[in-house]
Amino acid sequence: MAVPSDKHTQAEIIERRDFSDDLWAIRLKAETPLKFTPGQYATFGIIDGEKVIERPYSIVSSPYEESLEFFLERVPEGGLTPRLHELQPGAKLVLRKVAKGRFTLDTQSGHKKHFMVATVTGLAPYCSMVRLLYQDWKEGKLPAGWQVVVLQGASHSRELGYREEFERYAREAPWLTYIPTISRPWEDPNWSGEVGRCEDILRKYSDQLNLAATDTTAYFCGHPEMIEKSKGILLRRGFPKESLREEQYWVQK
Repeated sequence: MAVPSDKHTQAEIIERRDFSDDLWAIRLKAETPLKFTPGQYATFGIIDGEKVIERPYSIVSSPYEESLEFFLERVPEGGLTPRLHELQPGAKLVLRKVAKGRFTLDTQSGHKKHFMVATVTGLAPYCSMVRLLYQDWKEGKLPAGWQVVVLQGASHSRELGYREEFERYAREAPWLTYIPTISRPWEDPNWSGEVGRCEDILRKYSDQLNLAATDTTAYFCGHPEMIEKSKGILLRRGFPKESLREEQYWVQK
């Protein structure tokens, strides 16, 4: 496969893991290594005739890893994800050589509490951040006093990709709290965890864990309606706008 421009490099799918019928993760090995900061996104896609069909996707892997990982959702009417969903390890893609995005950890304000809220694949940038922080902690490099709370919402438990990984980190790391929640428990009879949308659960845990406006940065990633409602709750609680960071995965119509 010919790389279409000097802005791209070739990448190969080296691993695939399916969470449900329309949610899966892939690992890419790029010919040109991609430098990035946790929370940023990479743009990749396929060559279709004379054009490149590509989209930006948040990076799951941490900079410590040799390959790039992505958490994807097949959108039936989408121009790319249905085609990506058909691909297996060994398939070739094209990847832009530069990662972008400003949805990164707040290391400037002095806040030691970080409240990360996501819907489904919106967990991806937090996974990159937490993997980095976990490795730093294991090596004794994590700043003292940090507290990270990750709230992930979905309709069903099968959509909570990476739940087992986050639960393992949370059991080991005293600085990490992971809260998965589902909004359709009647369709998930074996679920025994939190129930409700992210914006409903957010109130409970911001109080319970003392995530105050004076020492907490909040992050929102995924569904635009969740982002707007969650931001509204924290703004009414006195959070300044500069302590609220967001990454919308599509524009609400």
